[in-house]
Amino acid sequence: LYGVARSAKALRAYTRGYILMMKLTLAYLYPREMNTYGDRGNVICLQKRLEWRGYKLDIVEHQPGDKLPVQVDMVFMGGGQDSGQAVIDTDFKRVAPWLRELAEANVPMLTICGAYQLFGHSFEMLDGSELQGIGILDVTTRAQTARLIGNLHIETEDFGTIIGFENHSGRTYLGPRAEPLGRVTMGAGNNGEDKTEGTRYRNIIGTYSHGPVLPKNPRLADWLIGRMPGIMSTKLEPLDDPYIDAARASAGARPR
Repeated sequence: LYGVARSAKALRAYTRGYILMMKLTLAYLYPREMNTYGDRGNVICLQKRLEWRGYKLDIVEHQPGDKLPVQVDMVFMGGGQDSGQAVIDTDFKRVAPWLRELAEANVPMLTICGAYQLFGHSFEMLDGSELQGIGILDVTTRAQTARLIGNLHIETEDFGTIIGFENHSGRTYLGPRAEPLGRVTMGAGNNGEDKTEGTRYRNIIGTYSHGPVLPKNPRLADWLIGRMPGIMSTKLEPLDDPYIDAARASAGARPR
């Protein structure tokens, strides 16, 4: 009996170790071209919040021409200049069917600024030319000469107040199938007209919020983590981190 009990104890310890070391995969699209205003910090935030819970996040950085990963638990793509968007355009169209398949399978995605625009239908340039998006998000964007710059507060139903920073010349308009991420109480948001900011579709978030957005908004970060296929069947334990609360309070007190 002692041997059986000892074996059972070892099995439980092994099982716990396997769970704690469970690996998840994040596809980070175009980190060289699409990484402005600290957007890479979102990836670091996800990695650390998973690590603190005993998970390992493998980050697969995808550049133009790379082979696509077989399986991913989340996709992230940051913002970039118009020149960066032009560099990735051909490859982005190549991977579009893969991204659409992941979207319909409810794989979570976070798209920031330029990525948010490219996940929509189109981006109309100042010269009248049009950059086609991949149409996962029901939004269209038009360039303007004046930029919308400053600290950003977004009131949301599921994540409370999202605190971020915006810097964009594009004006994004939601289509009939688009649900806004939230409504701005400070800043311009999607277009400076209708008080909307960002959009949501299935488990995809599109937003203009740089900063990066996730370290200052742990509820949003954990919502994305909780929808990763490798996490959904488990209970996501909350994290007690007073430094995050202090950082949010400091960031939230800044003027526009």
